[in-house]
Amino acid sequence: MSKLGFKLSPGFRKFLLGFLAAIMVAYLGLGAIIWWAMHQPPETFGRVMARMPAPVVFLLYPFESLWTHARAGNLNIGDRVPNFSLLKIDKSGTLELATLNRQQPVVLVFGSYT
Repeated sequence: MSKLGFKLSPGFRKFLLGFLAAIMVAYLGLGAIIWWAMHQPPETFGRVMARMPAPVVFLLYPFESLWTHARAGNLNIGDRVPNFSLLKIDKSGTLELATLNRQQPVVLVFGSYT
């Protein structure tokens, strides 16, 4: 007799172990997809996360820790900024950092003005 006062049948025990294994595989698989998406460009990450059930993702995974680690980078003080391009606000073309930096010094400000 088990400690709970009842004995599980072998068939139910096998079903329960299979069900728990399937849940674990699904959890690890979803976590792997999120981890992969965090290492992709922002557009890809946005497309992947738009299809995720937001409450589930944020409640079941250490999202902030994963994001901080995935986006940490390896630049140090004094390193040159990697080149990148951005779409203009009016979508008439792109601006490339290397092109702007040849003409004049560039200051990048990241933040919100709202």
